[in-house]
Amino acid sequence: MIVAKDLHKSFKTKAGKVTAVDAVSFEARDGQITGLLGPNGAGKTTTMRMLYTLMKPDQGQVMVDGVDAARDPVTVRRALGVLPDARGVYKRLTARENIAYFGELHGMSRAQIEQRTRLLSAALDMDDILDRQTEGFSQGQRTKTAIARALVHDPRNVILDEPTNGLDVMTTRAMRGFLRQLREEGRCVIFSSHIMQEVAALCDRIVVIAKGRVVAAGSADELRAQAGEDNLEEAFVKVIGSEEGLQA
Repeated sequence: MIVAKDLHKSFKTKAGKVTAVDAVSFEARDGQITGLLGPNGAGKTTTMRMLYTLMKPDQGQVMVDGVDAARDPVTVRRALGVLPDARGVYKRLTARENIAYFGELHGMSRAQIEQRTRLLSAALDMDDILDRQTEGFSQGQRTKTAIARALVHDPRNVILDEPTNGLDVMTTRAMRGFLRQLREEGRCVIFSSHIMQEVAALCDRIVVIAKGRVVAAGSADELRAQAGEDNLEEAFVKVIGSEEGLQA
């Protein structure tokens, strides 16, 4: 379980101080997929970077399975599998070698790495690319490799930043099936997206972020009811519009 409590993050720019995240709070529960939904620049990626300890919040707290990320970041990192917004893989290594390298960083034995690699390769349909050098991989192949290496240590909590961004239709379908599998295994899954159809199809709970704030949260049905709309996209536009009107 991942809990964000009153997260704040600001950055200094030439134009002055910019608030990227402003008092964001939510819970992501085990056995559920929690979606962070919002327009570009809403603060989703900054929020996720604080969740997986890449950034330190100016204020607030992140708890992962009851562990405070600020007090014990190493334990938190071991409990997380992360697909960041950057999909970098080591181009001179094969997909298998990329996965094994991350397994070794987590202190796994060779036998453990091999077992997890087999399972992940089957789940992500990677058998045909597993022993190919990753240089020249398509975006979908890079994403699969990055997800496999993020999950090689079998984490209970998974954070994915726009995992289907740029993927073709068939790869996107496979990725959605993989996310559902993670949920069925009882893991806590957080993913960000700006694709309404994807969020509606996958998420047990949706957290809508606009201008660095949580403006709505609940299931897809609850969000539609809150906004008085039958369509999730219309509900999203309404709550985003309300927030912009309040800040104008």
